[in-house]
Amino acid sequence: MTKIKDVKVWSVDLGNTKPYTIAFKTVDEVRNAFVEITLDNGLTGIGSGNPSEYVVGETLDQCLEALEEKNLEFLIGRDIREFNQLTFEVWKKFPENPSARAALDIALHDAFTKYLDIPLVKFLGQKIKKLPTSNTIGIKNVEETLKEAQDYIKRGFKVLKVKLGHSLDEDVERLMKLREQLGNAVVIRVDANQGYTVHQTIELYGRAYDLNIELIEQPLPAHDIAEMKGLPKEVRNVLAADESLITPADAIELVKPPKAAAIFNIKLMKCGGISQALKIADIGLHENIDLFWGCNDESIVSITAALHAAYSCSNTKYIDLDGSLDLARDVVKGGFILKDGYMYCSDKPGLGVERI
Repeated sequence: MTKIKDVKVWSVDLGNTKPYTIAFKTVDEVRNAFVEITLDNGLTGIGSGNPSEYVVGETLDQCLEALEEKNLEFLIGRDIREFNQLTFEVWKKFPENPSARAALDIALHDAFTKYLDIPLVKFLGQKIKKLPTSNTIGIKNVEETLKEAQDYIKRGFKVLKVKLGHSLDEDVERLMKLREQLGNAVVIRVDANQGYTVHQTIELYGRAYDLNIELIEQPLPAHDIAEMKGLPKEVRNVLAADESLITPADAIELVKPPKAAAIFNIKLMKCGGISQALKIADIGLHENIDLFWGCNDESIVSITAALHAAYSCSNTKYIDLDGSLDLARDVVKGGFILKDGYMYCSDKPGLGVERI
């Protein structure tokens, strides 16, 4: 009683209670694709996907097209205990659709670990119990930035990620005012989303040096690996590669001497799910790279999957898994546990989510 009986696919606009702006777009709609795998014993596994077209070249419509019934027939009748083979075939079958792969890969992980009757993180090997997630502030003026920061602090969050990339002078002013108002009790990390030049990146590092900025995420265009490698070592030591890091092959390029960054930002929606994410994580582990797990605007389903993967890696140092916190609705409840800004995995089998 372990065969896949049915695969259901649908999409939902989950809405966004706080539309925000980053260096290349404003986000106010949150459409996610969902996959539910049903085994012949009645157990189900759920996965979700939300691509960033700007980063991976995949739209949600293309994701849903890849997940059409005729493309998923290869899974029907297959034994969930062939788990590693199934995730391999998903990876091979959808080379241009990382979020479609992610949705299927997550659903397979959920179904298989429900079959085993253990939490996904326990199956993967739990190394970490809890970390504080950052909450993201989009590109806003100084006054709006300070107001949103205070809102997050009141809600118990201790780590802020500030989006930069429109104006270096205004970016530095926002960071100075934040540090002045919040003191050193709050961690500040920044994300320029490819919005800077080499000169601006070095200037930001120098001007913000005394502000105790934890890390700088992807300041340069994704394809400029050589320019990243050419930055001063002290800058690269606080650099997180995000849009430059989509596949395990990218990870290998980034760690070839001189290392382009000291931190890997892993997103399930970039690399295509948990299976590929763990391959990137392993490359980082062997090259002394810290891991920083991020997300798009995503359902609790895939945020929880990323958290389980993150906590199975000993080199995970940072998480930025706030993508479901400002959704207007979701299709599941449960999943991760959030307390005083810290995220925990539940002890329920699989992802520990339930359909609403």
